[in-house]
Amino acid sequence: MALAAGLSAGTDRAAVAADEPASGQVVVVTGRREGYAVEETRTATRTPTELKDVPQAVTAATEEQIEDRAFRSVSDVLRAVPGASAAQGEGHRDQVVLRGNNSTADFFVDGLRDDAQYYRPLYNLDRVEVLRGPSAMTFGRGGGGGVVNRVTKQPLFETFGAGTASVDSFGAWYLDADANLPLSEQVAARVNAYREEFRNHRDVFDGRAFAVNPTVRALFGPSTGVALSYEYVDDARVVDRGVPSQGGRPLRGFRDTFFGVEGANELGLEAHILRATAEHRPSDDFGLVSRLQYADYDKFYRNVFPNGLAGTAAAPTVALGAYFDAQKRENLLSQTDLTWRASTGAARHLILLGVEFGDQRTRSDRLNGFWDGVAGATMGGRQITRPLTDPFTAPAPVFRRGTGERSTASEADFFALLAQDQVTIGPVEILAGIRYDRFSLRSVNLYTGERFRRTDELWSPRAGLVVHPVESVSLYGSYGRSYLPQSGDQFASLDLTSAALEPEKFENVEAGVKWEPRPGLLLAGAVYQLDRTNTRAAGPNPGEVVLTGAQRSRGIELEASGRVVPNLTVSAAYALQEAEIRRTTAAAPAGRNVALVPKHQVSLWGRWDATPRLGLGAGVEHRSRQFTSISNAVALPAYTRVDLAAFYRLSDKLEAQLNVENLFDDGYFPTAHSDNNISTGVPLNARLTIRARL
Repeated sequence: MALAAGLSAGTDRAAVAADEPASGQVVVVTGRREGYAVEETRTATRTPTELKDVPQAVTAATEEQIEDRAFRSVSDVLRAVPGASAAQGEGHRDQVVLRGNNSTADFFVDGLRDDAQYYRPLYNLDRVEVLRGPSAMTFGRGGGGGVVNRVTKQPLFETFGAGTASVDSFGAWYLDADANLPLSEQVAARVNAYREEFRNHRDVFDGRAFAVNPTVRALFGPSTGVALSYEYVDDARVVDRGVPSQGGRPLRGFRDTFFGVEGANELGLEAHILRATAEHRPSDDFGLVSRLQYADYDKFYRNVFPNGLAGTAAAPTVALGAYFDAQKRENLLSQTDLTWRASTGAARHLILLGVEFGDQRTRSDRLNGFWDGVAGATMGGRQITRPLTDPFTAPAPVFRRGTGERSTASEADFFALLAQDQVTIGPVEILAGIRYDRFSLRSVNLYTGERFRRTDELWSPRAGLVVHPVESVSLYGSYGRSYLPQSGDQFASLDLTSAALEPEKFENVEAGVKWEPRPGLLLAGAVYQLDRTNTRAAGPNPGEVVLTGAQRSRGIELEASGRVVPNLTVSAAYALQEAEIRRTTAAAPAGRNVALVPKHQVSLWGRWDATPRLGLGAGVEHRSRQFTSISNAVALPAYTRVDLAAFYRLSDKLEAQLNVENLFDDGYFPTAHSDNNISTGVPLNARLTIRARL
């Protein structure tokens, strides 16, 4: 048995990776993380590959960066990623825009699909990895603009513990704990847990979340290991869909005003996620990894939201809509990879053969809200108009069957085979792979009894070339293709029209450079063109989906991450991008810009450790103007936000941290869901954190 002892005292971070063994053994490795850089990843290729050798843009936000910047959500992490934006997600879910492609489902945890609609906590993560460009060869259907993969903490063979407590100036607070204990020489356990209470600048917004994740890892001899994990997530909060627009811009002067109904806008989620991973290495040249996941997500949300402004300049009014949505999903996923190292002459091969199975069962129900008999109600009671006031008040709707309701049950199953070869010939590396997916969806309308069925057979190739002019520099070019069946991200849109449509197709051509000028510092740049055809997109009105025909995204992405000098750590990102409709349809003429894609995106952050006890941090985030929907009728103004931080080590095991967000109290609008559901940026706010490590 080979075990490498790690570091757990003070502010050192312990990282774990299942590396290639030195002599056919399963090895657990721990060590000091240098700044914000990640040396190696399995996410992009499903094999251990140095980040600079992956022929694709990949950003890894480590636990250290997440802590230093006081990130509390996936949306926060995306602020540090070039070419990535967080969509509003209707105030009840994570939603991402990667290279102009919007998705609610391109989320993974330890490489396994995690596609339900919910807010994913960060408490149990070693890092968050964001891949840009089509990634179906690795992850299967979807992933047209990229994917977000969360890498969880794993048990280590040493004893340590850590905990965090924080509170901000709005009254929100956060607690987490991380305890690791070796139970024997062959068995180790780790438990991560957190509790959070939500508050912010918005009227009536509150909520709470709780999650716990115990994991046990066992070694059976020198070449076999098994890990078992269970995660429970409980989330309840107010659903807030922001402010409406006025004159092509977000409504000004109502940053704190809640355009909903207290008690009616509510979210509830309960998730149970079980994972098992078995790894066997009979020799240096062969490895077998098998993963199994069962996940049960049970969620509902009710909301009242603004549909737009009306009335006169002297007496403006706000139109409101409402609906109730409930979804239950069960995922059973299996993933098995065989790796084989071989040589043919001067060429060294790392061959990957994989097989996947999946069964996903979903029940989705929607009831619209009605203001029956209430003054100002229109559209058969489905919409109501109220005076624009601060605070804003409206009566609660009744959620019932009437018009526009939905009740569907669907079963999606898929089978996939994939093959990949990573060939090294001197300073040249070639990556070539192909994946076959058979995706079948059966859906029934529980109100009408109508049944729909569609099966798609998808071939997703990927090719990449990496050349090392010197050891520390990688020049690469790559091509990738992905598909998304027309059932959509959440299997809710299959009908007689979409059942006959071909899948959406994504094709990406990319070239880039990665340079590691010193260990622990990675600089990267990429230029790409991503074409999407047979497309749909969110329309200008909430819940509306429109055909957009085809779109093209082009851009340049630059980033730097890691330790520049011993006491200075940086994370920097810049994206120059454009995404536009290329084929005219009735809803989206050619030339329109894709929503939530700013032309310029900048994120700069640095931490300077002035003394062994005192550290200082500063960051700047800038986004140029971006449109709220494919209508291009409403734009979010450009904004610049400045953040500060200070870190003070009270002792070897205790540290205090102060983060100041939006130092100059800029009134900005970071994201939207439609032309009249626009999120308001957080004003000046301070967060105090105490962190202990045992």
